[in-house]
Amino acid sequence: MAFHHGPKWTPQDLDAAALTGNEGAEVDMERVLVEDEGARLLEREVQGDQEGQEAPGPSRREEAIEVIKLLTSGGLAGAISKTATAPLARLTILYQVKGLSAQTMQGSPASGSVLRALREMAAREGLSSLWRGNGVTIVHRLPYSAANFWVYEQVNEQWKHIIPAQGTLAAADVTRRFVAGGIAGLTACTLAYPLDLVRTRLAAQVGAPVYSGIGATLAAIVREGGARGLYRGLGATLAQTLRSAWLGGGAPGSRGEVPSVPATLACGSLAGLVSSTATFPLDLVRRRLQLQGAHGAADVYASYAGVFRSIAAREGLRGFYAGILPEYYKVVPGVAIAFCSYELMKRTLGVQTNATQR
Repeated sequence: MAFHHGPKWTPQDLDAAALTGNEGAEVDMERVLVEDEGARLLEREVQGDQEGQEAPGPSRREEAIEVIKLLTSGGLAGAISKTATAPLARLTILYQVKGLSAQTMQGSPASGSVLRALREMAAREGLSSLWRGNGVTIVHRLPYSAANFWVYEQVNEQWKHIIPAQGTLAAADVTRRFVAGGIAGLTACTLAYPLDLVRTRLAAQVGAPVYSGIGATLAAIVREGGARGLYRGLGATLAQTLRSAWLGGGAPGSRGEVPSVPATLACGSLAGLVSSTATFPLDLVRRRLQLQGAHGAADVYASYAGVFRSIAAREGLRGFYAGILPEYYKVVPGVAIAFCSYELMKRTLGVQTNATQR
């Protein structure tokens, strides 16, 4: 990974690159963490201006070490959070695609309480089935995070060459972070998309598994739909990623105040619930597109727009929110686990953050 020779990254930039771009509620939670870090940096800048001092920038070696620490912290925190909430995530997928095909989804959970559905799933398929597809979810983060960080860095570097950094709250810098995060998220999503498709195929199958393992599933998808089959549903996924970026692309706190841990968790949870509600129909559509054609079944939908028309006609408005309840249930614990894991990892690795100074 090459590091630029221009203006040095601020810790806020590093945190943003390490954390920005995950799917769904995690996007908003991580943007709240970025804002938290930005508020602390703004406070430091104000103090530096008052004292007439300017903190020296980090060396290239120090910058590289900081990047590795932050990527490691963010990656492990995401893995822990996703593993802890994987049963709810799989249940969401099963509800989302239940209306796709009776043959494909035979044995999918019946309507009822989330806890009862989880119990039925464990009784029918075994306890380990609650985490079906979670392994590829973790593997997916490796290329996704690497691509996301590298693209974010390049966009930041080129932008700063054209428009120098003007301050945390300056419109140009807010726009830079927004654009860099969006481009990085879209690029990383495209590059790592086949793994996301594999995750859906593995998580959605019930009973005796047809797909087993990442390599075997990728090969089966190519046999069923050719190389293009690896990108089924990509358009809907990119739309969801971009919409999440719009919803989460806020500016840091205007007074330079460092939010408390409860405030950060509350804001992250609320943002996650709002983001999940706003982007859930797109997420449902992409899951339906990812699953059609599975096991050699005929395609159900002819186009992206056709999915919306079919769901509206056959299932009504509620059909776009099938599975929203387990999605809601995983937001708050997911945010809390990711936040605590992230801060614990940064403390363990010696990364100085606002949380360690509270």
